[in-house]
Amino acid sequence: MRAYQILPGDGIDGLQCVDFPERELGTGEVRVRVHAVSLNYRDLMVATGNYLVTVDDPIVPCSDGAGEVLAVGPGVSRVQVGDRVAASFFPHWQDGPTGPDKVRHALGGDIDGMLAEEVVLSEDALVRIPPAMSFVDASTMPCAGVTAWNAIFESSNNIRPGDTVLLLGTGGVSVLGMQLAIAAGLKTIITSSSDEKLQRARELGAHHTINYRTFPEWQEEVLRLTHGVGAHVVLEVGGKGTVNRSVASAAMGGSIAIIGGVSGFGGEVNPATLLASAKRMVGIFVGSRSMLDKVMRFADTSGLQPVVDRVFTFDQAKEAYRHMESGSHFGKVVIAVT
Repeated sequence: MRAYQILPGDGIDGLQCVDFPERELGTGEVRVRVHAVSLNYRDLMVATGNYLVTVDDPIVPCSDGAGEVLAVGPGVSRVQVGDRVAASFFPHWQDGPTGPDKVRHALGGDIDGMLAEEVVLSEDALVRIPPAMSFVDASTMPCAGVTAWNAIFESSNNIRPGDTVLLLGTGGVSVLGMQLAIAAGLKTIITSSSDEKLQRARELGAHHTINYRTFPEWQEEVLRLTHGVGAHVVLEVGGKGTVNRSVASAAMGGSIAIIGGVSGFGGEVNPATLLASAKRMVGIFVGSRSMLDKVMRFADTSGLQPVVDRVFTFDQAKEAYRHMESGSHFGKVVIAVT
């Protein structure tokens, strides 16, 4: 069985394909043949050693993958051989509010992840894939799909059809979040520095688009487009370079979901800007297995098909990482494993 390993901090060139022996399954464990893995910005952070946690030994990277159950260990009852499954980002967070025990390990962060021909996981970490959903599409859901779902539908203030969601950039979380919002009857505003990407967003149904090069003070354009109301939910992925504009863009009583830090973390926010309009900032640390199941079922019933920018082969893993690093992608970057 082949798998990639990386020592966090070694960079993309540190990705190495190695052979692993097959090990016996323990109680509650499941062997999965991986068919597709999708990349997240977080995978670049792991590669460069800039992720929230560090490890001393090489790990199998990537949190997001989908495949087929090959074998089950003693006591397994949730899945059976032949089931099509995806793995939850946090193997120990099945449902309910988060807590230290539930997020103590994350796939491809401090424990082995999904960039392998086969993986062994706890049955509790797995969700069945809807019959009509492909392995490639399912692989986009565990991090990006769950993060967007959590930000918009779980952690916001009772968002309703017709409310507005603001999405920053056209990476995986933002594009999937836009698709989820549109499918749920919400209005969407999405930003980018590329008119070509904004045109693609409009073709997918985005109600409004903003080129932040053309409108450096893009929060003012958000308020203009919403007739002074602002966005009820903001998916803040930028970090210190955008967070204050995101707060200014939010509606009274709205939520600013802090998801990532492309421009780095930090940046002082004046609490008065939250107080005066009853706005709230909420940290989004992906989500639970239950949320993964919800977003899978919603995508299936609504006919939502995640936008996949490009699919690379397993042997092209480094090229996939570099494509992700370039920022030229629109939507998700996927590696077809088998």
